Amino acid sequence: MRKLVLAALAASAMATPAFAQDATFTGPRVEALVGYDTASDGTDGDAGSSDGVTYGGAIGYDFQIGGAVIGAEAELTGSSVDTRADSLLVAGDRLVADMGRDIYVGARAGVAITPTTLLYAKGGYTNAKVNTTYTTGTTKTEISEDMEGFRVGAGAEFKLSNNMYLKGEYRYSNYGKIDGYDIDIDRHQVVAGVGIRF
Repeated sequence: MRKLVLAALAASAMATPAFAQDATFTGPRVEALVGYDTASDGTDGDAGSSDGVTYGGAIGYDFQIGGAVIGAEAELTGSSVDTRADSLLVAGDRLVADMGRDIYVGARAGVAITPTTLLYAKGGYTNAKVNTTYTTGTTKTEISEDMEGFRVGAGAEFKLSNNMYLKGEYRYSNYGKIDGYDIDIDRHQVVAGVGIRF
């Protein structure tokens, strides 16, 4: 009887579920993202900021080598955020910058601390569509432009199955100055995502 029990235990240990054995972070992935977004003027003037929601999706490809994971990713998001600054050029004027679509391309590197949990850092290029409105007195000027910058961030990814995962991420982006105005836009986001790895 003892031999039968030992044989059953050995068989169950060898028959570990495929999820635990195959839970690597290698392969292409696609994910949906939503989260908190805030943009502000990074200068020292009379500036404001606005909070809102960012939403969109991303694709990527990761390689796992031992416990290390490296990958490339691209992202397209929108936002409900605007940022504003008053009395920039003359007393009483106002500049409002509405954050539109954002394209991000970058890389990430991390460590699989368990077969199902990945901690990572990321960085890359970001290009945001910014719609600006400048008002002074009764004169209003509207400009739409692409602003280029950089993004850095960190996050954690948790596998729910061989193919599905959840993630949480913080990232910071900076787009530099809007042409002709003393306003330097930076951005903080905390997002959650759900994805599928193929």
